[in-house]
Amino acid sequence: MELSVHSMEVMNELLARVVLPPEYIHHYITKCIAHCENCKDRLIQHRFCQTGFVFFLSSLIRNNIIDVKDLFIEVQAFCIDFSRIKEAAGLFRLLKQMDNGVTEITS
Repeated sequence: MELSVHSMEVMNELLARVVLPPEYIHHYITKCIAHCENCKDRLIQHRFCQTGFVFFLSSLIRNNIIDVKDLFIEVQAFCIDFSRIKEAAGLFRLLKQMDNGVTEITS
């Protein structure tokens, strides 16, 4: 499947309805991170990361579809690399809340 904002929307809807193996989801997330890092066009990279990946990952975390602890270091590195994107900074704050044991997730 070609990675795009639309494919992440489809994957998000699929995961809301069907339980997939965690390994498959983690592989997909890793592939999305690599796509963000390897995108040469800054505008497309920004759009993919901002409106696609960060929204997708935040949704998975908030809906308890994934255990972010399994990907914590990878996702944290992504957030630091893309900290210029406001939504990635928000995702970083969410990760820090979770790491500090805050049970009620806001934002």
